[in-house]
Amino acid sequence: MPTNFTVVPVEDTPLSDPDYDGEILKEEDKEEPDMEAEPYSGEDTLRETSSLISTDHDDSIYGKNMALYEDEMDSTPMVSSLLNKLANYTNITQGVIEHEEAESEEGIQRVTVKGPQMGTFIGVFLPCMQNILGVILFLRLTWIVGTAGIMEALAVIFMCCSCTMLTAISMSAIATNGVVPAGGSYYMISRALGPEFGGAVGLCFYLGTTFAGSMYILGTMEIFLTYIMPTANVFNVQELHWMQNNMRIYGTCCLAIMTLVVFVGVKYVNKLALIFLSCVVLSIMAIYAGVIQSAIKPPNFQICLLGNRILKNHDTFDKCLKTEVINNVTSPTKLWTLFCKGDLGNATCDEYFTLNNLTEIQAVPGLLSKAISENMWGHYGQYMSIVEKKELNSIGASDIMDKSISTPYVLNDIATFFTLLVGIYFPSVTGIMAGSNRSGDLRDPQRSIPTGTILAIVTTSLIYISCVVLFGACIEGVVLRDKYGDSVKNTLVVSTLAWPSSWVIVIGSFFSCCGAGLQSLTGAPRILQAIARDGIIPFLQVFGHSKANGEPTWALLLTAAICEIGILIGSLDYVAPILSMFFLMCYLFVNLACAVQTLLRTPNWRPRFKFYHWSLSFLGMSLSFSLMFVSSWFYALFVILLAGCIYKYIEYRGAEKEWGDGIRGLSLNAARYALIKLEEAPPHTKNWRPQLLVLLKLDSDLGVKHPRLLSFTSQLKAGKGLTIVCSVLEGTYMARGADAKLSEQNIKAAMAKEKTKGFCHVVVSSNQRDGFSHLIQSAGLGGMKHNAVLVAWPANWKQSESSLSWKNFIETIRETTAANQALLVAKNIDTFPINQDRLAEGTIDVWWIVHDGGLLMLLPFLLRQHKVWRKCKMRIFTVAQMDDNSIQMKKDLQTFLYHLRLEAKVEVVEMHAGDISAFTYEKTLVMEQRSQMLKQMQLSKTEREREIQSISDESRNSIRRKPCGQKTSHKKKLHVPTVILDEPQLIHDRNTKSHAVQNDKPTLMSDRVHMTWTKEKLLSERNRLREANMTVRDIFNMKPDQTNVRRMHTAVKLNEVVVNKSQEAQLVLLNMPGPPKNQGGDENYMEFLEVLTEGLERVLLVRGGGREVITIYS
Repeated sequence: MPTNFTVVPVEDTPLSDPDYDGEILKEEDKEEPDMEAEPYSGEDTLRETSSLISTDHDDSIYGKNMALYEDEMDSTPMVSSLLNKLANYTNITQGVIEHEEAESEEGIQRVTVKGPQMGTFIGVFLPCMQNILGVILFLRLTWIVGTAGIMEALAVIFMCCSCTMLTAISMSAIATNGVVPAGGSYYMISRALGPEFGGAVGLCFYLGTTFAGSMYILGTMEIFLTYIMPTANVFNVQELHWMQNNMRIYGTCCLAIMTLVVFVGVKYVNKLALIFLSCVVLSIMAIYAGVIQSAIKPPNFQICLLGNRILKNHDTFDKCLKTEVINNVTSPTKLWTLFCKGDLGNATCDEYFTLNNLTEIQAVPGLLSKAISENMWGHYGQYMSIVEKKELNSIGASDIMDKSISTPYVLNDIATFFTLLVGIYFPSVTGIMAGSNRSGDLRDPQRSIPTGTILAIVTTSLIYISCVVLFGACIEGVVLRDKYGDSVKNTLVVSTLAWPSSWVIVIGSFFSCCGAGLQSLTGAPRILQAIARDGIIPFLQVFGHSKANGEPTWALLLTAAICEIGILIGSLDYVAPILSMFFLMCYLFVNLACAVQTLLRTPNWRPRFKFYHWSLSFLGMSLSFSLMFVSSWFYALFVILLAGCIYKYIEYRGAEKEWGDGIRGLSLNAARYALIKLEEAPPHTKNWRPQLLVLLKLDSDLGVKHPRLLSFTSQLKAGKGLTIVCSVLEGTYMARGADAKLSEQNIKAAMAKEKTKGFCHVVVSSNQRDGFSHLIQSAGLGGMKHNAVLVAWPANWKQSESSLSWKNFIETIRETTAANQALLVAKNIDTFPINQDRLAEGTIDVWWIVHDGGLLMLLPFLLRQHKVWRKCKMRIFTVAQMDDNSIQMKKDLQTFLYHLRLEAKVEVVEMHAGDISAFTYEKTLVMEQRSQMLKQMQLSKTEREREIQSISDESRNSIRRKPCGQKTSHKKKLHVPTVILDEPQLIHDRNTKSHAVQNDKPTLMSDRVHMTWTKEKLLSERNRLREANMTVRDIFNMKPDQTNVRRMHTAVKLNEVVVNKSQEAQLVLLNMPGPPKNQGGDENYMEFLEVLTEGLERVLLVRGGGREVITIYS
């Protein structure tokens, strides 16, 4: 955030003329009715409104200082008014209404909510930790380590954690690209991606969260039925499919209970969150404590091996022996009865049992054992294959086994391979969006979400990596591959390492899975409700309804139904790859959106996250896509097809698309469809960029008169968006068709030289005013139309014999305003830098007088993207009136710039309301005298110049004394343009050199006037000259209009402070006041603008197009 701030008071100078008529200057301004801002009504208005901007104003506040802008105060409020509305901004729940707007009977009202209080640790770090560390860590990580080995398990963790880390970086860029709206990850993602991608990603995120609930419930039931209460099984657990039936029955009951808890109230879930988090922390601490204990004294867990095959022991045998001697009598053991039938003497035994001996080893040999070398590489197995310790020797047996003997071997319930393990493990790293779900409760979401999420990923990654190494170093390999702990008396494998008791991890993991399941059932319905309320998928709108307390009842029921589908699958190993697909698709879209927005250089894409780069997003997108097919190619194809269908449904809304024939037909149809889509609705504020219509003037050789206008266009656009370069030739097309084509060729050559990418068009019209008017109205095609007009200031308009140049200029201003288009006027364009220049230092100064859409803020940002202006710093000046609090304006403006992600130095200039100086009064008087005189005088050219010169000299003498503190730039000579006589009888040489101002007194050059005289004409000319001379004497005694006096006062005072602060700036951007409503004061308006910009080298006058073009939102 910029911290430099300076309050510069500007004192009004006293009247220097004692004879000055003060009563005239103290005349009160006419009161204007207050205008109230109306709520945005869709297509009823083209102006985009915001609850942060109010057009209410009090004339007493603006006074004489801002009189130049008073005609537009009803539509373009003062900056101080805008900042006052921003002062009490709060981060509120978005819901259906966009950002902070809420419909009420009185229109758009502010919604007052309690300020967020949560910081990074509580609000983001701990929720992410709780969601990332869960069911996979306790139930499957040991099995993954034993099956894949330490090295390949680390490879799995590295790929999955890299994917989530890259996605978290992209998500951090989104989170820091404007104010993060409350409402969870879906709002943040969908508002960054748009409705099509947002809908597809939102549904993938919803389905992933729903199936995550299924996985957590299945994990809860697995812990309960296998390790806590095995006697509760309804079906025989010896058969795999019967075990899955137990999971289905109890899982359905658990889902019903959890759904009822969520339905009753989410507050109960939130109250239990701390307990669930404590269970996770205590379980992990017990694991690390157990590792330390194993180095000192390994736990007493013994396993029995027959040959190299591990045996189940559900308390079915107490001794790892075939026979035992009791009272000198050899008796068979319980284990012998499992492999043999009959008496000891004539028993029929399993051949492998007969050929191999029994061995008893420690399940947890400890940290200092050599287990790490044995567990370094993988031991994959086929479906129903026996888990074996390859390091032990065994005698093989025939493949023909006695079907009547049920051998107690530990079997692989699924075929294992590397890609399967990736799909099963990936859900353990999918909790990275838990922090963003609490964006509305965070004190500073733009700081907390990136910091907390990345720290959580780093922490959990270290935990997973350390657990992989420690599990492989402490636990026997065959025990690690024993998924359900059958060999250690039905004990959770990871709990064998726990200290002080294995029940710490069993109970902790049980409540951890319960809490994660409840959170999934709480979060998923709200995601669906948000999608439904957005209205992007019509058939889901029914799920947007909720109870009186806001709970999404219908969405909860649909979530429970989808979650039941996952439970009916009956196995955690089969559900995990499914939800992995949905989360990977979600992460893919997030990375894709960030990469595309960066490569397209969207003006609104200005993330504050400094460690973001588009290549990281592209790498994250590629890794997500690869992991989808690595985990399960058929699930990946299904999810891609589903997301594509959702995207197309949202895009087309069921409409059939007409395809052309061949490549060209396809391209033309795609272009036509894109233009039609653009024409359907105006672009959102986030997507607004200046689409320029550049109005060029040609010289007598049909060459470009101001080629640097094209250079400035390329610097502003950088090849992005629409640029239409146009010019007008006077005449008829039949006569000047060849000239028009030649002009287009010259303009295209100039565009190529200045590296300006765009379209060129030259029209032939009866006059330039009509030609420019037609271009402003009709340039472009469909939705590819310009929204801003760039023109050069009519240089030497005072010295020009013809008034057409400045009259056409003013009409162009009026027509762009009527067309709701922005206007950029480059003054002194020939001094602007070319593309080869590199401005090594300097500033771009923005004088923000009134807020007319934020274009003044956006233009310096766009210019600084180009290498010409890249090293220039941005400074923003605004004006404080008598009733404004300058210190508060500073704070509000800095906050506003922070939310806009713009770095700039801020200065507030105080302009006190005071009396109008004599210099301003006399300057206005001279301006009006000259204007009225030129309208009424009908003298010959020589006589007219002599009369004007006498009045100019007399007026100059009256204002030669300058008030105290006034700048020397205001002592400029009075420039009076010549007037062309309209009578066809007068034909004179239009020599403008007679009006060139090089000295204090203009050089008068008499031109010969050729007239055809008759007696009647001579008498008429004498009478006309006598009346004109009388009119000039009357004009010299006139008093100035008070409106013009106040406007000249504004121009003089503003020019004084602008020159004082920005005379050395590389470029000055200034609000351009609107032209007078009546055309009688057009020449005075040009004089106001000249005074306003006097003494500045490069000036860009900016006039907004009647809509917001920059936003603080993501």
